[in-house]
Amino acid sequence: MPPPQPTLVVITGRASWYGEAHHGLLTASGERYDMNALTCAHRSLPFGTRLRVVNLDNDRVVEVRVNDRGPMVAGRILDLSYAAARALGAVGTGVIPVRITVLSER
Repeated sequence: MPPPQPTLVVITGRASWYGEAHHGLLTASGERYDMNALTCAHRSLPFGTRLRVVNLDNDRVVEVRVNDRGPMVAGRILDLSYAAARALGAVGTGVIPVRITVLSER
């Protein structure tokens, strides 16, 4: 019998982004925030977890790595770096509907 396949974790909700005001500050993981890196903040996923994020408004996709905690605003499930938001076409919009798939945990 083949080994069981890992459970695919998929989450939908709303995401926002943070940028220049936080650039260079320490994240919850101890890394410096780089607004030009493909990273994100999530409330509970382990640091280093890789996610595929789909903007449900335009189907654009980006892969990011969790390196911070957040978002601190109710009703949002993810805070994206500026680079990730730009890749998803979310910079002008600010808050977007997303589908997140966990690709790997640390």
